[in-house]
Amino acid sequence: MSAKQLEVQIMQQTYLLACPQGQEARLLDAVERVDTAMTRIRDAGKVRARERIAVLAALNLAFELADHQTRAAAQPMATPGPGGAQTDDATLLQALATRLDEALGSDGRLI
Repeated sequence: MSAKQLEVQIMQQTYLLACPQGQEARLLDAVERVDTAMTRIRDAGKVRARERIAVLAALNLAFELADHQTRAAAQPMATPGPGGAQTDDATLLQALATRLDEALGSDGRLI
């Protein structure tokens, strides 16, 4: 599966991200989550530096992910994966993290 370039905006700054074919909607959803998290922190007025906003947003999103993983481990929920196979939430989250790493490109930095 080849990757394509997708231009997105996060806090009014443009980024060009690599995106696997057919995964555009998922990447755009992730971009929206990051933009919302960063904008919320900026609009709270206590943090102005873009780098600090990004770190706080990443920590908040990581906390939410860890919380979701903890709940999923307490109540495993299998969902149909590709080809009808059962896939648990942890596997889906790991796949999402891998796709995000790919989207960030070779330098591994969003900002």
